[in-house]
Amino acid sequence: MRKISVVSFFILIISCALFLSWQEIVEEIVAIVNDDVITLSEYKREHDRMSQLLRAQVSGEEFDRQYERMKKELLNTMITNMLLLQEAEKKGFDVKEQVRLQIENIKKENSINSDEELRRALQQQGLVYEEWIKAMEERSLRDNVIFAEVRGNIVLDDSEIVNYYKLHPEEFTEPMEYKLRAIYISPEGKSEEEVEAKKREIDEKMQAGEELADLAGQYSEGPGKESQGDLGSFKQGQLEKTLEQAVEKLKVGEMTSWLNVRNGWFLLQLDEKKESRLKSFEEARKEIEEKLFNQKSQKGLEKYLKELEEKSFIKILKPNPLDR
Repeated sequence: MRKISVVSFFILIISCALFLSWQEIVEEIVAIVNDDVITLSEYKREHDRMSQLLRAQVSGEEFDRQYERMKKELLNTMITNMLLLQEAEKKGFDVKEQVRLQIENIKKENSINSDEELRRALQQQGLVYEEWIKAMEERSLRDNVIFAEVRGNIVLDDSEIVNYYKLHPEEFTEPMEYKLRAIYISPEGKSEEEVEAKKREIDEKMQAGEELADLAGQYSEGPGKESQGDLGSFKQGQLEKTLEQAVEKLKVGEMTSWLNVRNGWFLLQLDEKKESRLKSFEEARKEIEEKLFNQKSQKGLEKYLKELEEKSFIKILKPNPLDR
């Protein structure tokens, strides 16, 4: 056997120590959850994944605000997910067929003809196929546990649905709705005299019998010009206060006077008006059922997770894993 020099031996020892030290840092345990652990590297991967998803949805101050909330809740979320996966394993849930059907639906909805094509599509979005499949399986396992322990046990009585409808009429009252047409004159690049002259010209043509719709296509400098001034419909409370106060006084077919809003001028015509009304119970029933189901589901899930945590061994070793 070839002999190792003393210097080489010490270099080897130091190298091994450095390697083991590096391994220890990378695989540092953040939390113990029953017989499983969450490592620092797992936490960092999930942190980076969630940050990337969040950045794709929001930016600026909103990103900063949501990121801080996500970072604060991330470890607890990972612990909860691990507890649910442990329960799924105890119950012997198998979701491979369920996930296969989900994937087939995704391929069909996106006109993807093969798994290889799906791999490429995921890769273009920075996703690894195997990791994506694993995430889907874990999500399905957690959902199955929640259904078995919470959602599947929820029952809604007709009496509580009727009672909710009677006690919360404001939730099922449709606000008044206006369908409007407009001519808008912008002061940009015009003197006050030029703006007034244009308004007078339009008023004179209206008095001569011309329709606002025809004049909007010719004169309007704002939204709806291409559709003869059609602004669409607005529910009560959606319009700027100055415009809504003027529109409220109109009957169908009538027009406002010129209204000065944000330094521009509007001439509005009320084309249609739907009065406020209370939906019938049958119209509101599905909405009420969904609301009550979600309320009970949330309350039941919170109770179940609390009980699950209480009967589990959970030890957090690094409450702030990214702090050095």
